[in-house]
Amino acid sequence: MPELPEVETTVQGLKKKVLGLTITDISTTYRSTFHRGKDSIKDPAYFTYFKKEIVGQKIIGARRRAKNILIDLENGHTILVHMKMTGHLLYGDYDRSDPFNRHIRLIFTLSNKKTLELCDMRKFAKVTLLPRNTNHNDSAHLKGIGPEPLEPDFTLQLFRERLSLRPNGKIKTVLMDQKVVAGIGNIYSDEALWRASIHPERKSGDLNPTELKDLHRAIIFVLRNGIDFGGDSMSDYRNIDGKRGEFQGKHQAYRKTNEKCLKKSCTGIIQRKVIGGRSSHFCNFHQK
Repeated sequence: MPELPEVETTVQGLKKKVLGLTITDISTTYRSTFHRGKDSIKDPAYFTYFKKEIVGQKIIGARRRAKNILIDLENGHTILVHMKMTGHLLYGDYDRSDPFNRHIRLIFTLSNKKTLELCDMRKFAKVTLLPRNTNHNDSAHLKGIGPEPLEPDFTLQLFRERLSLRPNGKIKTVLMDQKVVAGIGNIYSDEALWRASIHPERKSGDLNPTELKDLHRAIIFVLRNGIDFGGDSMSDYRNIDGKRGEFQGKHQAYRKTNEKCLKKSCTGIIQRKVIGGRSSHFCNFHQK
C-alpha cells in the first residue's frame, strides 16, 4: 500500500501538472453492488452525482492528509482519492509499457486534452467527494486520523502522548495505526525501527526516553528520505509519470530477509516475522 512518501510524491506531481486545468469529462469501469448506496464512485448512482458535481470545475489545489490525496475544485468540493493496496494516479503521456500501468479504472479528461487516470489492479482504491462548506477532517473518511509526522508540531512530546494511547501494543503495530500517527505503513515502520535499534515486538509503553527520541527522529528521517527518492516502488507504486520511485534501493531492513545487517559494526542478520498480520523485517542483533 502506498504510504505517506508515495502519496506526497503523487501530490507534488499533481501540483506541477494539473493545477489550473478544468475537468471536462470523467468515465469509469468501476461497478460494485457492495458499494451501492455508499458515497463511492463504485456505486453507479453516486458516480452520476460525482460526475455532475465535478465536470466543468477547475482544479485549484492538491494536498495530502495521511494516505489520502485531496484535489480541491473551484466550486468548493474536494475529490478524495485513497490509493489503498495497488492504486496510483497517472497523467498525460505516462509510461504505458509498464504492465503495472495497464489497469485503468477511472479517467478524468482535462481541458488541455490530456487525462488523469487511476490505475488500480486489485480495484480496492477509494474515490469520493467531500462536500463544500464542511470541515473535511470531520468527514467519515478523515475523522480520527492522528497527527502528521512531518509537520512542525509533531514534537517528541506529542509523539510520546500518541504512543500512550496504546501502551501495551507492539510498537510495529502501533506505528501503523493511523489513529496514532498518520501515514506510516509496513515499509517505513520497518525502516524507522531498524534505524532506532528497536525490536518491532517491544511494547510501546516500555520504550525509554532515549529510545523514544531515537524513534521520533528515525520516523521523520525515513519519511523525508522516502519523499526525496520519489517513493518506494518495491511493488506496484508509480508516480504520475508512470515511473518507479527509488526508495526501494535504500532499504536497510524491509524485505532484506536473511541478508547481513548493514548497520556499522553489526553482525546481525535480517529476520522476517509476521506481527499483527503484517510481515516485519528486523535485525536479530541490534534490535533487542
